[in-house]
Amino acid sequence: MITLAMSPIEALLKERIGLDAAAIGPAVIARAVEERRIAVGADDTLAYWNTLHASAGELQALIEAVVVPETWFFRHRESLLALARLAAQRVLGDGERLLRVLSVPCSTGEEPYSIAMALLDGGLPAARFRVDAVDISARALARAKAGLYGGNAFRGQPLDFRARHFTAAPGGYQLSETVRNQVRLLSGNLMDPGLLAAEPPYDMVFCRNLLIYFDPATQRRAVQTLRRLVRPDGMLFVGPAEASLLTREGMRSAGIPLAFAFHPEVAVPPVVPAAPRLRAVPAPAVAPAARPIARAMPVRAVAPEPRSTPPGNDSAALRAISAQADRGDVGAATAACLRFLDSHGASASGWCLLGVLHDAAGRAADAHAAYRKAVYLDPGHEEALYHLAALLDSEGDAAGAARLRQRAQRHARMSHG
Repeated sequence: MITLAMSPIEALLKERIGLDAAAIGPAVIARAVEERRIAVGADDTLAYWNTLHASAGELQALIEAVVVPETWFFRHRESLLALARLAAQRVLGDGERLLRVLSVPCSTGEEPYSIAMALLDGGLPAARFRVDAVDISARALARAKAGLYGGNAFRGQPLDFRARHFTAAPGGYQLSETVRNQVRLLSGNLMDPGLLAAEPPYDMVFCRNLLIYFDPATQRRAVQTLRRLVRPDGMLFVGPAEASLLTREGMRSAGIPLAFAFHPEVAVPPVVPAAPRLRAVPAPAVAPAARPIARAMPVRAVAPEPRSTPPGNDSAALRAISAQADRGDVGAATAACLRFLDSHGASASGWCLLGVLHDAAGRAADAHAAYRKAVYLDPGHEEALYHLAALLDSEGDAAGAARLRQRAQRHARMSHG
């Protein structure tokens, strides 16, 4: 029987790594315990409990058995799109700035390497950024260091980044040294209050699909650590199911549709209900499985002719549509955006948002047309330029994509002095 001592083992895992058994199901932990019990030759779970306390190495082995990574390259595309644009704005506007990004937990490396590829593909020089990647699993870090990935790490279409950054190798695809050199792999535990205490705060922190496995008290502890790790003017990216948690903890949404990005400072309602332009941005593509499922609805392939609209009148409506998208209701947000454009056809930000929504639903041709319309209305619209560049990359037009990124970067330099 393995039920007799399961509660103490579950409590130990919660104490050491914050894992809530109810979140993953006690059967998952039970299977891991049984696997390790057999491996060490313990007669029963009580005997294994004694072994667990006698050997620090065995606790790590149990953690390795429980923490089974489920990840792939360019998962949650919109977060990486946002990162690419915001990084260009920050770094290219400051001649000395080094962009620092953190991925925690990094698992077997797909997320931090995706971040590095997105930044390189977005035109950021390798010397201008660094990615730190932290995980508690020594096994996962070893796989990340090897940089060899099988087919399961590449899901959906397009996979243009694989041709740029990988070479075929026995057993899968080998990641290029150029990308691997941008990432520093570190052992660490988010439950450790001193995690990365010697490091200055990061510009961007990615912690996605981890907080959902914690109970409320542990979630609050983790959020406080994440707040410490990100600069006051930085940004924290989480998974779709974790956005409401950060809102409850007082963080302010960055307003980037489907990116689930937050500023670390406590949200304060603005005196004037105006907001910055939409910040939905691009980088390489992600698997369709990672995108929210859009509800069935009619799609317009031909955009209406623009009608003149007084500037500034569309901000509140677009924020409301973005909020719908942030909640994962892409179909309703798309319908609302189409209705908005019926009466505000000259809004470049509206057309860019429509492109983001079409892109999230896998309608590349409609997204392409919407981004083109945004650029027609505002030739310096950075979000639309970056998104369009990402689409051209996926279609094999690397030269066209590079021209669009250079155009966006010129505009960013002019805008930031």
